[in-house]
Amino acid sequence: MPNMVDSPATEGPAAPDRVTLAIRAVAVASAVALIALSIGWELVWARVGHGTLVLKALPLVVALPGLLKHRMYTYRWLSLAIWLYVAEGLVRVTDRSPANGCAGAEMAWAIVLFVACAAQVRWRHAVARRLPPPDDRRADAGTAH
Repeated sequence: MPNMVDSPATEGPAAPDRVTLAIRAVAVASAVALIALSIGWELVWARVGHGTLVLKALPLVVALPGLLKHRMYTYRWLSLAIWLYVAEGLVRVTDRSPANGCAGAEMAWAIVLFVACAAQVRWRHAVARRLPPPDDRRADAGTAH
């Protein structure tokens, strides 16, 4: 009878390293900052219309649990979706004050979030490539080139 304690099937996921944790902290902080900025911008500082543009914070709220749980899929889709926030900031930066300041801050936080997401994906792929090859050749689908 095989020893079940040493079986790889019973091993849990490896704990994230320091770099992964640091990048996640930056990504979560910038996502929370963008959420707060979006809500404050549309409901308090520079109201336009009935405040329905506050819904732009919803994708970031949906992404937050995935960022906290180190889900690679979340980092990937968010790194693409974040460019919508950069585009909105570029369009609205020509508005009157205080909307132009909010637009500038939105662009800055969105770029920080993009850099954090891209760094997380690149770092985790680099770490995965350094690991010994698994027994199953399909296990590295997505990291092999």
